[in-house]
Amino acid sequence: MIVSDDHEGLKKAVSETLPPAVWQRCYVHFLRNALDYLPRKADDDCMTERRWIYDRRTLEEAQRDVAAWLQKWQTRYAKLCAWVESNIEETFAFYRLPLQHHKHMKPPYMLERVNEAIKRRTHVVRIFPNEASGLRLIRAFAVAIHEDWIEATRYLNMDILVEHKKRVRFNCLDAA
Repeated sequence: MIVSDDHEGLKKAVSETLPPAVWQRCYVHFLRNALDYLPRKADDDCMTERRWIYDRRTLEEAQRDVAAWLQKWQTRYAKLCAWVESNIEETFAFYRLPLQHHKHMKPPYMLERVNEAIKRRTHVVRIFPNEASGLRLIRAFAVAIHEDWIEATRYLNMDILVEHKKRVRFNCLDAA
């Protein structure tokens, strides 16, 4: 699963280089992009209710809430509602995963934390003698994070994902 902003080149690269991967538009970026379709003095409740949709347990619940949200705000913010209606499905890919993984895959916190940590390490040095030395520092830091994720902190329990895939496959066979 790849989570990113709505960058056409990145989406194309993902589909070409990782065909089995599922792409999801980052919902934080999605919410920021939504501000472009609102007047400056828009109702805060509108965006607050929009954020709540991502707290639903299933895709069906989220889609039902999106429909209710669209109906409520359509008359006041027609431009926003039209944009949300045509783009929101891109932010729902995490619903394909087990419920236990939702909180980890929905927001970009994991990636943001890594980027912030790299930024902190490189700002301490401030000036690198050359590009290769900067890359060595970043690479060493990335390796340390990778080892920590493998050995110490398990970010996602993949056993849950394996069981989820078995249930989904079994349910598909039952339906056929």
